[in-house]
Amino acid sequence: MNDLGRLEDLPQAYLDALSAHHLLPLWPSLRGVMPANRPSTRTIPTLWRYSDIRPLLMQAGHLTPIQKAERRVLVLANPGHGLDRMQASPAMYLGMQLLLPGESAPAHRHTPNAVRMVVEGDGAYTTVEGERCEMKRGDLILTPSGLWHEHGHDGTAPVVWLDVLDLPLVYYLETSYHESGAAQRPCMHQAAGSGAYPSAGLAPTQGLRRKSNPYPMLHYPYEKTRESLDRLADQANGTASLTYINPESGSDALQMLGFYALKLGPGKSCDLPAQSSAMILHTIEGRCDVRWSHTEQSEVSLGTIDLADTACLPGYVTIHLANTDAERACYLFLADESPLHRKLGLFEIRA
Repeated sequence: MNDLGRLEDLPQAYLDALSAHHLLPLWPSLRGVMPANRPSTRTIPTLWRYSDIRPLLMQAGHLTPIQKAERRVLVLANPGHGLDRMQASPAMYLGMQLLLPGESAPAHRHTPNAVRMVVEGDGAYTTVEGERCEMKRGDLILTPSGLWHEHGHDGTAPVVWLDVLDLPLVYYLETSYHESGAAQRPCMHQAAGSGAYPSAGLAPTQGLRRKSNPYPMLHYPYEKTRESLDRLADQANGTASLTYINPESGSDALQMLGFYALKLGPGKSCDLPAQSSAMILHTIEGRCDVRWSHTEQSEVSLGTIDLADTACLPGYVTIHLANTDAERACYLFLADESPLHRKLGLFEIRA
């Protein structure tokens, strides 16, 4: 490949003239923005241990009342992007949010899409457009773009959940904002949401007409997810995975990000192929060894992700997951940017 001209090869007077007209030459930076064969990435493999996060999150509960925080969150910032960027990957934001007994987070809505994966505790709830979603460990709750939502806690112990948003993308597009609203009055029973879809392949109809709601299911209880994983794993040598989908359309649960559940039986392992999208891993139960590699490199260990740990890996790396426990299964929650990549025509998987 030919070497391209450098910025320092150009006369300073010429560079000054370009700057005066808000111009710059492409060729000194061309290889940086379009490298050969594989993109360069700022996202670096990162592991956030819940044992490190939790004490600091509880301390935040003492230091900052919910009225002063609105959403009491510690952001999981990928060091490759910089702590000030508040992003785990190019399009994914992660945050650990704490709600203490008796607290409530006021109603608002925002342009970024969000999901909540409950990490610990019970007694809290999220109300989305009038539908009250009880929060139990491992549950996934959607708060899509533009939908009113709020959180409350009627229990007796702290509740923590992992927020996953497409905030970096929406912020980069200069379309990120929120609106505050009045408290919601729950008016919808669970049967109108997750309870309305008790069996795969069946959707409720009224007058033989399907729902037009773009988000007919906001609450994905872990109990059902785990049961489905166990049933599939029993038929597939102990390993199974599921995609969280819109039960009416079969498309991904949200527009820009994809969400999945994975079970590794005792002693089982699997490889996630190198794809263009970054990947988030979060342990719901058990523990899992994580290794990664580029196609031309040997594997590198990220470490063991224990209960409630969260990890991020960049795109274009193969991910090897291994449950080394001979007795207990490992259950993981995964998130990626593949729906966005597909919409942009950028998604690819490499052998």
